[in-house]
Amino acid sequence: QVQLVEAGGGLVQAGDSLRLSCAASGRTFGQYLMGWFRQAPGREREFVAAISATGLTTYYADSVKGRFTISRDNAKNTVYLQMNSLKPEDAAVYHCAAAGSITAATVPISDEYDYWGRGTQVTVSS
Repeated sequence: QVQLVEAGGGLVQAGDSLRLSCAASGRTFGQYLMGWFRQAPGREREFVAAISATGLTTYYADSVKGRFTISRDNAKNTVYLQMNSLKPEDAAVYHCAAAGSITAATVPISDEYDYWGRGTQVTVSS
């Protein structure tokens, strides 16, 4: 069992930066691929970024590539999402998720993830 708790959301202006964090419980954090998804009101949950268990491989949605960076610290059981040059369309509730067994092709698919955090709100004003 893995419990995930996100933090770091808030209200920022367009062009600003935020760093989200996701703290995981349990001793097996280092065995999970970790992902970030977001969901805006009235929209489906959307893949944002993911990082392999070792941290050597990262994946990004085209909409955030070059602006967001995912990283992890397995010693601290934490995954981060650095978000730069934020846009109003980035506003959403951001969730982190853990996947124990997943292929590269299915990384963007939310159903492939085993555990989810409750999310943290990011609001971007124009």
